[in-house]
Amino acid sequence: MNRKLLCLASLISSLVFCVSAQHAGIMTPDTTKTLLWKISGHNLAKPSYLFGTMHILCADDAKLSDGLKKAISDCEELYFEIDLSDMKGMLNSLQYLRMNDETKLSDLLSAADYAKVKSYFSKHVSMLPFGMLERFKPLLISSMIEEQGMRCQSTDGMEMEIMKDANAENKKINGLETVEFQAQLFDSIPYQKQAKDLVNYIDSIDQYTKSMDTLMQVYKTQDLNKINELSRTGDPTVTDYIDLLLNDRNKSWVNKMKTILPGKSILFAVGAAHLPGEKGVIELLRENGYSVTPMKN
Repeated sequence: MNRKLLCLASLISSLVFCVSAQHAGIMTPDTTKTLLWKISGHNLAKPSYLFGTMHILCADDAKLSDGLKKAISDCEELYFEIDLSDMKGMLNSLQYLRMNDETKLSDLLSAADYAKVKSYFSKHVSMLPFGMLERFKPLLISSMIEEQGMRCQSTDGMEMEIMKDANAENKKINGLETVEFQAQLFDSIPYQKQAKDLVNYIDSIDQYTKSMDTLMQVYKTQDLNKINELSRTGDPTVTDYIDLLLNDRNKSWVNKMKTILPGKSILFAVGAAHLPGEKGVIELLRENGYSVTPMKN
C-alpha cells in the first residue's frame, strides 16, 4: 500500500487518539516519566508490555528507544488498536471515511460556513481534492487539517516504526479493534456537531496548531500527567463523548487483554491517552490483579 492510502486508512485511528487525549485522567503518584510499562503477576508465565503511542509525529521524533526495541524483540505478538498489517482490511476501511446516506458537508453547514471551509482548502494543499473530502466525516477532515498544520517536513507514527521492527523479526501483529468499529464511533457523534467543530477548528487554527505543538513536546517528555494536565484545556464540547471514545474502549481492551495475556508475552501499543487515569488501561489492569510497572524508555 502506498503511503497516501495508508495515511487515509489510518485517519480514523489517528483521530481517536487526538480526541481522547483531551480527556485522559490523572496517573497515580508513583508515575515516572515513561510511556513503556511491564505487565506481570496474576499468574502470568511471562511478562508483557504496554506502550503509549502517538499516531502522528514529526518523522524525526518517531524513534524507538532501546527499551522499546527490546520489548518488541522479547514479545511473541503485538497488538495495536487496529491491525495495521492487514493491507486488504486497511484498503477496505477507506469506505468508512465517508458519511452515511450520501450526506455531504454542504448539507450540514450554512452557505457562509460551507464557503469558509471550501476557501480554506482552495488555499491549502491537501492529499485529496475538496470534492472528495466534502463527503468525509467532518472530524476526519479536521484531523487532516491538523496533520497538514504540523511544523515539520514529514510526518510518521510510532505504530509504523514499531511495525517495521516487528516485521523484521516476523512478529505476528493483531488489533484490539477493527477499523469498522472505530468508524462507528464517529457515526455516533452527530454529523451536524462534527461539521460545526470543523468550522470552529478553521476559525481557531492558530490556537489549535499551538496546542498540537505543545502536545507533541509533552509526548516527547513521556510525562503522562502533563499530557492529562494539558488535556484539561482542550475542547470542552468533546466531554459528552468521553465514555464513547475513551473509557468504554479502555474497559473493553482490558477484558480482551485478560484472555490474550496468559501463556504469551505481548506488546500492546495504543494511544498514550488511554494509559493514565482511574479508568485508564494501567489502573484497570491493576484492578484486575496485574502488576503494571514503569520501564526505562
